[in-house]
Amino acid sequence: MKSILATVVAFVASAVFLIAPPAMAADAGAGAQVFAANCAACHIGGGNAVNPAKTLKKDDLVANGKDTVDAITTQVTNGNAGMPSFGGRLTPEQIENVASYVLAQSDKGW
Repeated sequence: MKSILATVVAFVASAVFLIAPPAMAADAGAGAQVFAANCAACHIGGGNAVNPAKTLKKDDLVANGKDTVDAITTQVTNGNAGMPSFGGRLTPEQIENVASYVLAQSDKGW
């Protein structure tokens, strides 16, 4: 009886795992819209109107340790120095999308 119950539990657990929706990848296209509405005023063309030494260009992102989705997500969520926090204004999905967009644009040279 215990082996039948264990088999049923294993089967149900496997079925739930297989049916669960996949994690959504960040959407750089949606991130472009978020960027235009929230970031472009200070970061037009990948620049930085507040601190010109900390642009969104690839070399500056690398030099400042902001060259990953996680690093950009943290920066956008919490803010730092002259940048305000957007954690209260944007959803985590919007923040991940804009981080993906920023990285994609930096790879293209803005």
